[in-house]
Amino acid sequence: MTKTGKLAVLGSINADHILNLAQFPRPGETVIGTQYQVAFGGKGANQAVAAGRSGADIAFIACVGEDDIGERVRKQLATDRIDITPVEAVAATATGVALIFVNGEGENSIAIHAGANAALTPERVTAHQQTIADASALLMQLESPLESVLAAARIARQHQTQVILNPAPATQLSDELLSLVDMITPNETEAEILTGIPVSTDDDAARAAAVLHNKGIGKVLITLGSRGVWLSDNGQGQRIEGFRVKAVDTIAAGDTFNGALLTALLEKQPMAEAVRFAHAAAAIAVTRHGAQPSVPWREEIDSFLQQQE
Repeated sequence: MTKTGKLAVLGSINADHILNLAQFPRPGETVIGTQYQVAFGGKGANQAVAAGRSGADIAFIACVGEDDIGERVRKQLATDRIDITPVEAVAATATGVALIFVNGEGENSIAIHAGANAALTPERVTAHQQTIADASALLMQLESPLESVLAAARIARQHQTQVILNPAPATQLSDELLSLVDMITPNETEAEILTGIPVSTDDDAARAAAVLHNKGIGKVLITLGSRGVWLSDNGQGQRIEGFRVKAVDTIAAGDTFNGALLTALLEKQPMAEAVRFAHAAAAIAVTRHGAQPSVPWREEIDSFLQQQE
């Protein structure tokens, strides 16, 4: 990646309302929760925080509401070593909200209200095109309007900024958008929606990666949960194992992986080492509760990796 090694993240900001329960409620059923917390989340913000805490030089393009929680989120992001200049407060709008149930196995079920995230229009993206132009890499997800993700990808392509897409939440994407992506990081479900290939084995992952390569994407990383990641670099595929830890809560594990991965790549770490660094960050995150509260700092990731030697 040329230029200075700066990262731009474009994406969502949510206030997460998290309730821990023994099992998810069935329709019409009320269950009593054991623990409730409000934590800051949103895929964009989680990935920005993971990059900031793991040591990237990062600016974040996003929208919050003109409300108390929006102001608190911006202050928090600034303490996470993120340039929040492109985080706009939108008048007469609420900051995005996510309602999250976590069951006894640490699995989660999530519903989202976009709020101010819907105000991240192509016009707003264009207003921040200098941030994208100055970056070596642009990392995006799909909790922002799709036309804005496409607008940002076009700007990045014009300025030789690498485009990395974490295609979550899962949705079908146009060939035009996919052709502008340099690296894509779907999980098994997202890979199946994009390619039509169910991913349960390494062979499936290789086949799904081939479909994405054919759409013009050079690097495909399919995250496989506890089995690690299928990395396919221009058709050369291998599975890179993750680290075994006791998971209490998988919220933001994928986001932590993406943010840390970009940090390592912008530091010119070889791809396989960057994936290992990202695996370590995600492994630490799943041992803690909440989205951003679970994201580790650089010192923690380095020390975790030293213990694995």
